[in-house]
Amino acid sequence: MGFGGYLLVMILGVLISGAAALWVRSSYKKYSKETSYSGLTGAQVARMILDRNGLSNVPVEPVAGQLTDHYDPRSKTVRLSEGNFAHNSIAAVSVAAHECGHAIQDATGYLPMKARAGLFPIVAFSSQLWMPLFLMGIFGLGTFFIQLAVIAFMGVLLFHVVTLPVEINASTRAYGLLTRYGVLSTREAAGTRRVLTAAAFTYIAAALTSLLTLLYLLFLSQSE
Repeated sequence: MGFGGYLLVMILGVLISGAAALWVRSSYKKYSKETSYSGLTGAQVARMILDRNGLSNVPVEPVAGQLTDHYDPRSKTVRLSEGNFAHNSIAAVSVAAHECGHAIQDATGYLPMKARAGLFPIVAFSSQLWMPLFLMGIFGLGTFFIQLAVIAFMGVLLFHVVTLPVEINASTRAYGLLTRYGVLSTREAAGTRRVLTAAAFTYIAAALTSLLTLLYLLFLSQSE
């Protein structure tokens, strides 16, 4: 159950994450070909949402790549991948609204988002630490090092758990904003819901993979 067991857990995690990524890409590909009823581009929708929520100071910028969209809380900037920035597809406006949801979270002091930002330095350290501790434990130095790996990995899992409400809330906000502002027709709303749900599932998959890893580490720390 040493390193071989870890490989089995990781294979299961890869399958779960791969399924989530496939769902995201298939949903995005489908709805990136369907034009939004409003005719607005992702950049225009983002600008409208931000302005209507008192965030005229938050810029909207293009960023290279596909599905590289994000909100940067340090520079207070919404960045949309070049396709979503310039195109008026259902997928583009959905993603743009989701990132604006993060900007609104930041502006209103949404607690889970603040907690995630506070955890980030800890997670950056523990994510680099747990694997060496784990390897030292299974290759002869004993369960004490595996137990230390468990403690370090708890920070990683906690980060994923805190991320879930942040992402789900941003998607919920996005759907509400798009329908409230008349950007989407009734027919398009189903497409937006699918794109946003698929995106949220990637974070659920990441949290589930981390949970499986932690359960494996706990089992190993008690069975040696």
